[in-house]
Amino acid sequence: MKVLRDLLDQAEPLFHKGGRLEKLYALYEAADTFLYTPGRVTDGPTHVRDGIDLKRTMVTVVAALVPCIFMAMWNTGYQINLAMQQMEAATTGEWRGIIIDILGIGYNPHNPLANIFHGFLYFFPVFLVCNMVGGLWEGLFALVRKHEINEGFLVTGMLFPLTLPPTIPLWQVAIGISFGVVLGKEVFGGTGKNFLNPALTGRAFLYFAYPRRDHRRRGLGRGRRLYARYPAWGLLPPTAWQPLPAR
Repeated sequence: MKVLRDLLDQAEPLFHKGGRLEKLYALYEAADTFLYTPGRVTDGPTHVRDGIDLKRTMVTVVAALVPCIFMAMWNTGYQINLAMQQMEAATTGEWRGIIIDILGIGYNPHNPLANIFHGFLYFFPVFLVCNMVGGLWEGLFALVRKHEINEGFLVTGMLFPLTLPPTIPLWQVAIGISFGVVLGKEVFGGTGKNFLNPALTGRAFLYFAYPRRDHRRRGLGRGRRLYARYPAWGLLPPTAWQPLPAR
């Protein structure tokens, strides 16, 4: 790690005021303090001296969320695998099923690893889009305002996917996290100045902006495919299916 520390120290002057990469200081500082403790610490007698700061606190919260993510993946996979077992479905017939069939993991609801992996295939795309789009907004505002990239988004990037349904379209994930980060936090000045929770702000926006339309259409489409593939299940013909009326 000493080699990496030396490389970061050698590149640091380029990102300070007057350097060629001055405008990218926020990105350098985020990478440096994510890997190492900050070089500047408080030494006044009126402060409690400790090895923890905001970044380390957020990392602790992220670590605490890891069991929640595994539980979410297991539960998602378990519900799907259990439904497939009851319907005697051999595969899902989509890209997730292709991956599971190639790896030979199977769809046994009593196998924790099979449940976690199947749930992972639903959770990871949502998680990836959320962090890519949200991280883009965080970095953009940090560069424009010339301040640090706060690790609070690491928590938002894990909380927001946990509040979403597993089959949500990825474009809705991008819109929701953009709304939450920009209008729920950055317009107020960033971390410590916002009074709204970015993750819940984005979730509330999706709840009211897309309450039924896409879920009803996607449900009908999947139902028609299941009817065509497994007519012995005794389902009503697709012509008899209608969306639930809006209340």
